[in-house]
Amino acid sequence: MKTALLAWFAVCALALGACTKVDRAQTPDGGRHAWTHPGHLTIGTAGEEPDSLNEMYAHSDATDQLANLIYEPLFRYDPHGDFVPAAATEVPTTQNGGISPDGKTVVIHFRMGMKWSDGEPYDARDFVFTWHAAMNPANNVKLRTGWDDITRIDLSPDNRTATIHLKQVYAGLLGIFAFGGAAYPPLPAHLLAKLPDLNRAPFNAHPLSSGPFVVTRWNHGASIELAANPYYWRGKPGLQAITYKIVPNADTLFNELATHEVDVYESIPESQIPRLSTLRGYHVDKQLVANYRRLEFNVSKPNLSDVRVRRAVAEGIDWDRINQTIYHGYNVRAVSDILPSSWAAPSGIAAYPHDLSASKQLLDAAGWRAGADGMRTKNGVPLTFSVSTTPSKPANVQAEVQMQQELKGLGITLEIKNYPPSLLFSREGPIYTGKFDTEFTIATNAPDPDNEGLWSGKFIPPHGANTTWLNDPLLTQASHDALLTFDRAKRKALYQRMAVRIHETVPVVYLYWQNSFNAVNSDLKGWQPASYISNYWNCWEWTI
Repeated sequence: MKTALLAWFAVCALALGACTKVDRAQTPDGGRHAWTHPGHLTIGTAGEEPDSLNEMYAHSDATDQLANLIYEPLFRYDPHGDFVPAAATEVPTTQNGGISPDGKTVVIHFRMGMKWSDGEPYDARDFVFTWHAAMNPANNVKLRTGWDDITRIDLSPDNRTATIHLKQVYAGLLGIFAFGGAAYPPLPAHLLAKLPDLNRAPFNAHPLSSGPFVVTRWNHGASIELAANPYYWRGKPGLQAITYKIVPNADTLFNELATHEVDVYESIPESQIPRLSTLRGYHVDKQLVANYRRLEFNVSKPNLSDVRVRRAVAEGIDWDRINQTIYHGYNVRAVSDILPSSWAAPSGIAAYPHDLSASKQLLDAAGWRAGADGMRTKNGVPLTFSVSTTPSKPANVQAEVQMQQELKGLGITLEIKNYPPSLLFSREGPIYTGKFDTEFTIATNAPDPDNEGLWSGKFIPPHGANTTWLNDPLLTQASHDALLTFDRAKRKALYQRMAVRIHETVPVVYLYWQNSFNAVNSDLKGWQPASYISNYWNCWEWTI
């Protein structure tokens, strides 16, 4: 971490002046840049097209970002990961009476007068419908975590109060009423309730809006166009329109930033950070975010089912070198899937050492012997597996090539098979169908440390997002027990136990937590980057 911080300060001093802005170069007339389009913001993203605009079916980060623009959940997250009331008037707690003493009853009060973008009322009936939709076995939703703990929801006569009854305490309940993971913002009952299922509903590509902006057009492969929602409960947003522009790759996107074809470029690749000094008219910020990059194993694959093989891979690759060279040392090395600043972050876990001798011994012990050509086989079967990532950022592919070269030295053949995000993360794609060996991608965490959906044997696809296919009794039990109490000390101890077990069983090798660098048109007002889920948490306040 110290190296990453030193690198950051060097970039600040030499490239960015105080890491606040690059030359504003404003026009004398009107005090804004000549390239700024008043009221219209263009956000650029490198190849990140959503696989759906319905969070129930989406597995891409692009959907999580757009959901913050389109939907109004019960709660949003502020930049620090704390709940902010949105469609709900307050965040329920035991102190304000919103959560019962036994933790099994939660009361949600909806705001008066909210509407969908077609003018129809948005109230607690939509929330109840969403619960039924999440639990409908005909709907192939990605996760039912938390929703399946609800036994009944009672509505007040005015449809503004929902009383939720739980079969057991679920500490992550409020998180599923926000964004990320199994969080599904309320869906419009008046539009969707008569459908037998939502799997192929037109809504998934052309949703009604309850949030600040309305989708007006999806130009597949090019852009998603949004306009201000005149029915938004907070009032009409400060922007008239947003273009979410899908650019083929990161290099093209940086060029479009330099020529002012986009106003916002988030999560700038490490290789491009030194080039920020060439820009004019942008504010640049840096934020440690809850995105972690890792190599995830599919332990159901025969060549990867032995923990000794996975440990040999973990120790046979020089992860520090990859982080320092390919990713330029800007990010913070990771050892778990809980952000280091979280109250639940584990302690005492070290990254796997780079130890070629130990790796070879592990492979020998597992029965994988090196032949005359140095390559390893077992019972005539070569030790080979594939790795997949999204190739829109060149560093990802460079890292794969580095892994390939280093594993070859151990006698392992690594094949590179990459896919666009919309395919890799789709329900029918390689990850969620198990048709992959390893994947080298970024995962995003919500503020609550709940990771049952990632590690419980109950949530192996198609029943959830445990895409390691690891069915470990300790992880299954501990991840569930951590949700049966609101006591943070007890939860932290369980997450510590899980982190130790994950380190022992090696279903994943964590590389880094991302320090996100964003370049934003300095004419944009109201931009406040966040550590969790999305920088769009207050998008209705933006003006340009």
